[in-house]
Amino acid sequence: MLHKVEKKMKINLNAEYWNNRYIEKTHRWDIGYPAPAITNYFDKIEDKEVRILIPGCGSAYEGEYLFNKGFKNITLLDLAEETKNSFLNRVPNFENFHIGGFFEYKGKFDYIIEQTFFCALNPNLRNEYVLKMKELLKEKGKLVGLMFHDELYKEHPPFGGFKEDYLKLFRPHFSSINMEITQDSIKERLGRELFIEIGH
Repeated sequence: MLHKVEKKMKINLNAEYWNNRYIEKTHRWDIGYPAPAITNYFDKIEDKEVRILIPGCGSAYEGEYLFNKGFKNITLLDLAEETKNSFLNRVPNFENFHIGGFFEYKGKFDYIIEQTFFCALNPNLRNEYVLKMKELLKEKGKLVGLMFHDELYKEHPPFGGFKEDYLKLFRPHFSSINMEITQDSIKERLGRELFIEIGH
């Protein structure tokens, strides 16, 4: 079952917290390259004009991969200024990296990529996450990516959860939900990740 996290957490998951994590390189679940399950999914999408959002993008390896593959309408979003600095050092001609909060962001997208963003949020915000995703997706848009299928941590991110917990969150708001253990996980996460494809 999902952990109940006290409203007063020992840590404040704000921009300063995340910026320090990237400066100090203590973001341990950053695998250092794009997740194969996500690149394999987008390798099958021929339309390079689709609008893609990657919220809580961190090092944004998936954004770099898609940009280099010719996708033209990618928006990267993160709280931590250091993520943008690091990304632009690798991809200096990228022009659509925003520093700011996910819940305040406005727009409409064909695809939103989930990659270690959900698990970084205070679990008290998970219902708000689902509602915001519904708002940001176009009518036929899809939320795709990876979620942990593992207990993980209670006091600090990455926070865990299981398929049955996530289904309870998404089912009231989305009509199409595919969520299964993926064989495309990195070796260290095999059997502990769900690939999700969720739409209106």
